[in-house]
Amino acid sequence: MIRVAAAGDLHVGPESGEYRARLSALADHADVFLVAGDLTRHGTVEEGLVAAGELRDLGVPVVAVLGNHDYHSDAEDEITGVLRDSGVTVLEGDGTILDCDGTSLGIAGGKGFGGGFEGRCASDFGEPEMKEFIRHTKDFAGRLSTSLATLGTDVTIALTHYAPCADTLEGEPPEIYPFLGSYLLGEAIDAAGVDLAIHGHAHKGTEKGLTSGGVRVRNVALPVIQHAYAVYLMETPGTAESGRVRERASAW
Repeated sequence: MIRVAAAGDLHVGPESGEYRARLSALADHADVFLVAGDLTRHGTVEEGLVAAGELRDLGVPVVAVLGNHDYHSDAEDEITGVLRDSGVTVLEGDGTILDCDGTSLGIAGGKGFGGGFEGRCASDFGEPEMKEFIRHTKDFAGRLSTSLATLGTDVTIALTHYAPCADTLEGEPPEIYPFLGSYLLGEAIDAAGVDLAIHGHAHKGTEKGLTSGGVRVRNVALPVIQHAYAVYLMETPGTAESGRVRERASAW
């Protein structure tokens, strides 16, 4: 099986440095570490450098997406650059493939965006600002769908910051659901037959949920999982539960 460690909403600041100490045993517990956005507090390059230092040389591949906080200071490109310089793979509508002891693990994702969920969602109708809001989500969902479909791996994971289902938002005020995720992300995930979807962003949400198509979704925002990371065991081809994820195995 593949051991997938995941966390989101690290929110490191320029004076931070404590999170790395909590990752000291990561390589003993996981084969890959997925970071579901909001690595920084205010999206400054200074904070991006701290985040890169926290995630450097952890002994396992690190794959991340940015979150809305990482965009706040209009330095998302610079933050992406310093993360990649530290060895972190940063996704934005694209994917990557890892070899986990002979099993191929495909990860596709990006920040995502909002819009809401079935029956309570916005549409690209009316004012230009509303059209732009929803078209941004539609554009990302289209790129996510293409990236997931082209991976062709034994096990596939979707990694976003915004949520692809409403289940994992339970605990947040319903009024802000449209700003926490979109069903369009879930549709892309369902169409690709993904094995697991991971997101962050919803600090008061719930860890476990399902897309409309039945894909398991995990909200790994640190305030939700209450540990430095959670570990999920992905069954590999040839096992009775091939391609499925067990319940959370461990957390530190």
